[in-house]
Amino acid sequence: MFLLYNLLLTLLSPLWVPWMLLKARRRKEQPDWAERQGRFDIPKRGDKHRIWVHTVSVGEFVAATPILREIRKALPNHEILVSVTTSSGHQTAREAEAGLYDHLVYFPIDVARFQLAAMQMVRPDVVAIMETELWMNFMWAAKTFGARTLLINGRISDKSFPLSYKLRAYYKALFKDVDLCLMQSETDVERIRKLGSRDAKVIGNCKFDQAVEGLKTDPVVWRERLNLDPTRSTIVVGSTRGEEEEQLVLDALAQIGFDRLNIIHAPRHIERVDALSAMVRQRTGAVALRSKSETGPYLILDTYGELSSIYAVADLVIVGGGFMKLGGQNIIQPLAHGKPVLHGPYMQNFRDVAAMADSAGAAKICTTSEHLAAAIRSLLDNPSERHEMGTKAKDLVLRNLGASKRYATIIAEEAAKAK
Repeated sequence: MFLLYNLLLTLLSPLWVPWMLLKARRRKEQPDWAERQGRFDIPKRGDKHRIWVHTVSVGEFVAATPILREIRKALPNHEILVSVTTSSGHQTAREAEAGLYDHLVYFPIDVARFQLAAMQMVRPDVVAIMETELWMNFMWAAKTFGARTLLINGRISDKSFPLSYKLRAYYKALFKDVDLCLMQSETDVERIRKLGSRDAKVIGNCKFDQAVEGLKTDPVVWRERLNLDPTRSTIVVGSTRGEEEEQLVLDALAQIGFDRLNIIHAPRHIERVDALSAMVRQRTGAVALRSKSETGPYLILDTYGELSSIYAVADLVIVGGGFMKLGGQNIIQPLAHGKPVLHGPYMQNFRDVAAMADSAGAAKICTTSEHLAAAIRSLLDNPSERHEMGTKAKDLVLRNLGASKRYATIIAEEAAKAK
């Protein structure tokens, strides 16, 4: 399987190389192509032990921050190298708090010689991969250099599992180079075992730990900073994806009346800002952009790292990604702030959290713009209902804290086993 995988990589390179370059060119910041080829400008390891934590983009890096913090506590004498795949993830990591890691690099393209070059430079004791980012040559190179290999905060989505199961021969071969699969839920453990994992267990979801970090923010300060009209209700719209979903949310808000609302809207992808701005202007006549320090009744949050804090000013929160068949987005951050959450029915990528929140009465599923408008109207007109949902949201998050420390403890134990 290893030889077949690399043969296919070579034969199909005329397809995937142009696609990868085109995709990167569409981003505002280009990746470091030397690092993508495994040429890292970092010191040789020397006597220092190292942990390599791989994330993909913004969401995975942000989710990994409490784990990184706990690794630092558990292994104070180890260096931590973080890799990311996207330029937006790189920017978020660069702007993160000091001390989370020692080195930041772009993840090498999964070509054997690129991965070997990178691994020879890093020589980690442990390689820990966030969520689902498993690459055959990466895992093979890690084991070639004697690293312990872990999947952490692992999940297998409803959407990806059927295809992955059809390719289980590939995954069975890949999992020979993965020592431990540490998963978010029993469903994830069951699925990854069916794909060939030899050792999988439930540890929990570190995103609960990450979500409470945003609670340090002062909502009064943010209301002043954003110049929010105190006579209007405030709705934060987080992580919408694509025109169709944005139109659905805008249709619902129009039914409530833009003149009675402060709206803060954070699209999932910054590339959507221009198109979203045009849609909002068409409906309201004006739009403000956070990146330009503008304020107004309809503010588009086109910055990184602020959404988790800004949830604090909301009367209620709408989370996108689930109104269309896109798999959903993370709802834990607004729940941690004690905010009622409205989301769509297609939450496959966050199935367990969504199910817990819906069952606890902390969130509501909305299927159409009319349904969403009715839910918004009901919550805005009933402060007691908002308060009750908010209390249930906070309780849910508090019951699920602690996974990050458990992950770090296992990483420290695995580091002691490394050759």
